[in-house]
Amino acid sequence: MNRLNTKTLPRAWVAAGICMLMATAAWAQDNAKAALQGQAAAGEKIARAGSAGGAAACASCHGANGEGQAGFPALAGQHAGYLVRQLNQLASGARQNPVMAPMAKALSEQERADVAAYYASLKLSIKPVRGPLPGKKDDDGAWLVERGRWADGIPACAQCHGPGGVGVGQDFPAIGHLTADYMQAQVDAWNKGQRDAGPLGLMGAVARKLTAEDIQAVATYYQRLHGGAAPQAAPAKP
Repeated sequence: MNRLNTKTLPRAWVAAGICMLMATAAWAQDNAKAALQGQAAAGEKIARAGSAGGAAACASCHGANGEGQAGFPALAGQHAGYLVRQLNQLASGARQNPVMAPMAKALSEQERADVAAYYASLKLSIKPVRGPLPGKKDDDGAWLVERGRWADGIPACAQCHGPGGVGVGQDFPAIGHLTADYMQAQVDAWNKGQRDAGPLGLMGAVARKLTAEDIQAVATYYQRLHGGAAPQAAPAKP
């Protein structure tokens, strides 16, 4: 019997094919680990009032209930393993962000786990829904989210991030409630090497192939899918 030679396939194709299995396997292990290490009650205190080490209250930027605000993503309902990994990477410098890096560094390892546990305990604001499968002449956002653009090696967003962009495990976060501005900022960070490229370098590879028009189309489609208005651009900074 002939075996499939994965070396002949584009990296994004191979990675997308196994990412759901990886995330599912990792979810139970990392969720249990986060539950043991992180205390949601302690994390709530930091989120609302900041830490003794000088980290500002998370709520001041991410909203009173982790719902997100202009320029700052929603945290409520994200996987604890994903959140704590991002905080650890920000603290170590592996992920670069001038606003969040000092906050993460001001938190101890235990406090980062506590904050992650708290936000993971909150309800995600979006649901695992899918739109009708688009035809080739339908809008680009629906096509990218539900089908991908395999000619360019871009898997469907839903293939790794789940239906409706609700996230899958610690490696593939919820993205269905993010604004186009925030999505674009993360794509730029991947392209500049300022963020970890994810399992098998998948997001780093995909980010290089996404245009600004692609990002806007995806964000607009998710907003429509979840019954919201089109995402608004963040106000210009003085």
